[in-house]
Amino acid sequence: MPSLNLPPFEAQVKHADGKTVIFDMLRRRYVALTPEEWVRQHFVHFLIHQKGYPQGLMANEVQIVLNHTIKRCDTVLYRRNLSARMIIEYKAPEVEITQAVFDQITRYNMVLRVDYLIVSNGMHHYCCRIDYKENRYTFLKDIPMYVDLTD
Repeated sequence: MPSLNLPPFEAQVKHADGKTVIFDMLRRRYVALTPEEWVRQHFVHFLIHQKGYPQGLMANEVQIVLNHTIKRCDTVLYRRNLSARMIIEYKAPEVEITQAVFDQITRYNMVLRVDYLIVSNGMHHYCCRIDYKENRYTFLKDIPMYVDLTD
């Protein structure tokens, strides 16, 4: 797998049934190691170990219903009251972050109404904060520390 613009971590990778799998600490099981999963695992470790996000308030592959279809948010960060606070969408490193990617995560947010949206392909990371009162969003210069998140 390629090097990413994220800190390295001790990935638990193995081969099972002819496939390469990686351990997902949030789902507590091995999952297929795809380029997008490689980004997800790096980003989750980055959030927990570098940015102080509580592992117990994060979940991967969160199912939502949007326009009568089932969709999956790549990662969701929750508040302590278990309301959604942030959606994170991952793409493989070779996938360019385009308006279509932001449109995808924005559609998910129609259901969850979070305060923060993050998109990453492992090389480029974009975070925006949504202000529902002013009906606008602001791109942040960096991924915020957990203690600096505001509601």
